[in-house]
Amino acid sequence: MESTMGLRERKKAATRQAVHEAALRLTVEHGLDHVTVEAVADAAGISRRTFSNYFTTKEDAVLWGEERQISTFVQAVRGRPAGESAWAAMRAAVHALSPASGSPEREWAVRTRLAMRHPSLLARQLGNHAMLEHELAEAAAERGTGGSARPRVIAAAFLSALRIAMYQWIEDDLSRDPRVLIDEILDEMSEPFV
Repeated sequence: MESTMGLRERKKAATRQAVHEAALRLTVEHGLDHVTVEAVADAAGISRRTFSNYFTTKEDAVLWGEERQISTFVQAVRGRPAGESAWAAMRAAVHALSPASGSPEREWAVRTRLAMRHPSLLARQLGNHAMLEHELAEAAAERGTGGSARPRVIAAAFLSALRIAMYQWIEDDLSRDPRVLIDEILDEMSEPFV
């Protein structure tokens, strides 16, 4: 997709990424309550007004990477072969999007730790998770999973398995490969959904 983006779109994407990284770094260093939108804008090399063109709040800027991952994950699930079960499609999408290095997962761990300390981030993160669950339920329903509640149950169970695996990874001080933990938890939970 990036190869089809024009120069203006690439500049916008780079600015959004720079603001997100500045917000995340400053929040880790100082805590969310001690970070202002002005400080984030300064760290990203933009004006306060330009910040407002990209994000409404500092919480939005901190969690933008998560929102991008949600969109990418849902697209990957929808792009899986039609014959796969919803659970198999979600699992394959997780594997396809998990790089060999743990950097996206490490950023997820940083955001999760921050959310556990800052209620406004937690509220926003829970909203993101509710949106993801809704979109995954729609993707599951498109696969003919049957029943009106079953797609929602599959989406909720899958996301619960991912959360459990990632929380375990955080509790283990990021010492294990998160992909192994994800597979272990998904194996334990998969039988009713395959």
